Amino acid sequence: MPKSSRKQIDEDEKKIIKEMQKNAKEGIDKIAKRCGFSRQKIWRIIKRLEKNKTIWGYNAVVDDDKLGLKRYIMLIKKSPQPLGDTVNKIIDLTMHKKGKEIGVDIICSTYLHGKYDWMFIFSAKDIKSVKKFNEILIREYENVISEVDIMEYIFSIKKCGITNPEVKKLKEYF
Repeated sequence: MPKSSRKQIDEDEKKIIKEMQKNAKEGIDKIAKRCGFSRQKIWRIIKRLEKNKTIWGYNAVVDDDKLGLKRYIMLIKKSPQPLGDTVNKIIDLTMHKKGKEIGVDIICSTYLHGKYDWMFIFSAKDIKSVKKFNEILIREYENVISEVDIMEYIFSIKKCGITNPEVKKLKEYF
């Protein structure tokens, strides 16, 4: 008979993931203490989550302003044209590579359901880089894009599930 039910294993995994989302850099000992588990159990579960790709990366939450960067969101609406070979370009991260060449770092690239079909979240030094990135995107995918909207992040209250330590500065915008 198994030591734990599948339901209990799932609950334990979710508890650990939630703690890691608060601070993935936190030591296993601290996560174990907060979850009420042994260090070995935490380590085993994290390794299993990494192996089955439930966890597929770790990331630092960064203040773009302190790096001299701005963050943008680009929403893309697909035309009725079939994607064809465009899917291969998306999978090969064509725009990620081209963006890097002009100083655009794509942080998130997501396929959507709704009014828009794709979303990029990226950082760039200035709007000139963003416009150049947009021109390359349109040229690269001209047959399959019908609309592009670009927005600039003004202030992040919460990023990656973590509250901005300078959240009180939001008042300056109102």
